[in-house]
Amino acid sequence: TSATLAVDSSFEYVKGRLGIREAAEVRVASEFDYTRQALLYLPRRIPSPKAPTFSAAAAREVIEILTRSRGRAFVLFTSYAMLRAVQPFVEMSLPYPILVQGTAPRSTLLEQFRSTPNAVLLATSSFWQGVDVVGEALSCVIVDKLPFASPGDPITAARIEAIKARGGDAFADYQVPLAILALQQGLGRLIRHRTDRGLLAVLDPRIRTKGYGRRFIASLPPAPVVHDLQAVERFFSIV
Repeated sequence: TSATLAVDSSFEYVKGRLGIREAAEVRVASEFDYTRQALLYLPRRIPSPKAPTFSAAAAREVIEILTRSRGRAFVLFTSYAMLRAVQPFVEMSLPYPILVQGTAPRSTLLEQFRSTPNAVLLATSSFWQGVDVVGEALSCVIVDKLPFASPGDPITAARIEAIKARGGDAFADYQVPLAILALQQGLGRLIRHRTDRGLLAVLDPRIRTKGYGRRFIASLPPAPVVHDLQAVERFFSIV
């Protein structure tokens, strides 16, 4: 099964979702050397995702990062609205081939990405998992926001209501763990082989400024964390 099952170094969340009370458990360390193979970039100067200026600020960060990575990236969005807001900035500012989810079937876009030097793929949820690109073609994965499920979704709303009815904390016990697993899946697109090397970037400032952000960072690969673009540039200048 997928290795992306633990949250806070524990299987309690997935056991609860599956109704498993007792189980034999073993958590195996990754075979990848993230301290050498990857870098985690968390920009400091970016507004809250709720701010009207967030999409423009995110677009600027995406352009700055992709200039240094020379394309070769997935930019993963939590909504089509954000993808559409960022897309024109990226297309106007970068010389690299830009592929966009919705313009062709998923398999076609993946094949184009693999075969096109310096390509950039702008995509949403369906590319957060089940996608495997090995080698330099994918050297950067950028995520716009922490992938919280929309409380307006009927299933999510019902689960939140049920947890609250039992006296539980729906945000801490359900929404945060679910978002952590989704983020792990998205960022897991980057390092697929022991020879892969690349940058992980999360633009959402809540991962740094909110108390629950520590849970996200603790669940991510143990890559060195940086906050400035100069460090990103140095990372990509090393051959």
